[in-house]
Amino acid sequence: MHGNGYSQDLAGCRAAIVGNAGYARETALAALDLIEKALARLRGEAERGALPLLDVPFARDDLQACRSAADLLMDGAENIVLFGTGGSSLGAQALAQSAYLISRCPGHDPSQPRFFFFDNLETPWMENALEHLDPAKTRYLIVSKSGSTPEVLFQTVHTLEILKKAGLKPAKHCVVLTQPGRPEDNPLRMLAREHDLMVVDHHPGIGGRYSVLSSVGSLPAMLFGMDPVRMREGAASVLQPLLDGKPADDIPPAAAAAAYMALMRSRPLHATIMMPYSSRLRLVAAWFQQLWAESLGKGGQGSQPVAAVGPVDQHSQLQLYLDGPNDKLFTIIMLKTAGKGFRMPLEYGRDENLEILAGRTIGDMTCAQQRATAATLMNRGRAVRIIRLDSIDEYTLGALFMHFMLETILVGYAKDINPFDQPAVEQSKKLTREYLRETPPQ
Repeated sequence: MHGNGYSQDLAGCRAAIVGNAGYARETALAALDLIEKALARLRGEAERGALPLLDVPFARDDLQACRSAADLLMDGAENIVLFGTGGSSLGAQALAQSAYLISRCPGHDPSQPRFFFFDNLETPWMENALEHLDPAKTRYLIVSKSGSTPEVLFQTVHTLEILKKAGLKPAKHCVVLTQPGRPEDNPLRMLAREHDLMVVDHHPGIGGRYSVLSSVGSLPAMLFGMDPVRMREGAASVLQPLLDGKPADDIPPAAAAAAYMALMRSRPLHATIMMPYSSRLRLVAAWFQQLWAESLGKGGQGSQPVAAVGPVDQHSQLQLYLDGPNDKLFTIIMLKTAGKGFRMPLEYGRDENLEILAGRTIGDMTCAQQRATAATLMNRGRAVRIIRLDSIDEYTLGALFMHFMLETILVGYAKDINPFDQPAVEQSKKLTREYLRETPPQ
């Protein structure tokens, strides 16, 4: 099954290919019927404008504010720090990794700023790292939808204190990205008002884990030299068939959701493994992990998402996948690599241990490995979905992001799960506040 920017092959989920690990035709038809009902619900919400994330691929009016903020952050910057946690950071990190722009990663242009992601509040590591960056040459993008995320508030105030100590005006160094509202109800907006910081609006109707196509991902994309319009065009190419009323089996994310539902009805399915064969997509797998876990892990339901990357995780996880419990769905993301990269000179073939590698490229090796992993899993009776990419660019990334968001939403609707909330997490947040109150301020 082809979509713009990628193709999807679900044959490895069928019983005819993988035996008892797959689903029979009758089960697949029943699952498709469930997903058709979920599609009808989703289309109705799109028509009513009830799901703003479905409007983002076609929106352009928010990008000027992102451009103004990007210009401020890039002006004179040697370092750019991004504060945020969870969905406020993972999408941007995935984009940065795809662009080879995390700090000193290969491909980094030394004339461009270095990027630092502080998505995990930790002492003294965070303070040490921030205080070793020259504040005069450092800019800060601060992201929190609610504006009340305690980790981000700690990071923000610490940054303001660093700038104050250096005698610098925070307004020339910081941009805040948070939802609209009264500053009295949004601590981050209150700090922005007090220090005259530029504020970019986070759409209040789009949750963090679904926000990568919005300003939350578009502003960082501009910093990384990427084109957010192309990213949204890729997303629109995946969404449009749904809006046009195509049947589920002609819409790649809907077909994938139906395959998942069919597998769930056929046998226990406890884990969903996302395994791209490219380090540039390692954090896309981590982004998916949050999306799937936080959206569907409710009421005793859900499957554990696991982020892996090939070929390295062949050496750390594949033994379990092949010979452990057969309770997983594998998504192998393959990139066209044959003929690319360093080619080992033929003369090394004189050594019998190198003969198989001589005259071949690194890309030839990776191509063989990804094909072998998928084939071996299926030969061992494991359910496998294959996604093939021609390249990794903004268009393809936008298409993948939209695919996985739609797939997740449709599975949630089919299972009568709200894919947009996270009620169980609130208890931990409540207890954190209670425990903090037990510690007297000094």
